[in-house]
Amino acid sequence: MFFLRFLMRGLLGLAVLAISGLSVASDARADSCWDHNGSIMRLQAQGNQRWLSYEVPRNVLRQAGVQPGTLLFNGTKNGNWYSGIARVFSKYCPGNPLEYYVEGPVRGDQLQVTVTGTREVFKQCRPTGRMTTDTLVFTYSHDC
Repeated sequence: MFFLRFLMRGLLGLAVLAISGLSVASDARADSCWDHNGSIMRLQAQGNQRWLSYEVPRNVLRQAGVQPGTLLFNGTKNGNWYSGIARVFSKYCPGNPLEYYVEGPVRGDQLQVTVTGTREVFKQCRPTGRMTTDTLVFTYSHDC
């Protein structure tokens, strides 16, 4: 039964791709898993909207309140460019991530996304007045 559902879902997906003129590779990544700093992330897409959430967060992030399903990035994809809001998590501020704007390119083969943004540095939930630039790199791992 599982195999039949899997096969039908795949055939339906290919039919939709054929009608829309999209490639299999670009659609396969719309709900897929990506590596980010040792965590497995889930990329979900609807139209040009994009969400990257933790599927399997690394242990140090769990201390900051990150669990499966916690949103790291939400934004849009326009051509080969992502832009939106990223979050940084701290064990000193569990449940209260710092949000900041990021943007950047999708690699030509569609297997890596790199976004960069500037944010204020916080120390134990308090702003320091210093700024830092973060670069987040997401590399395709597998279909979730």
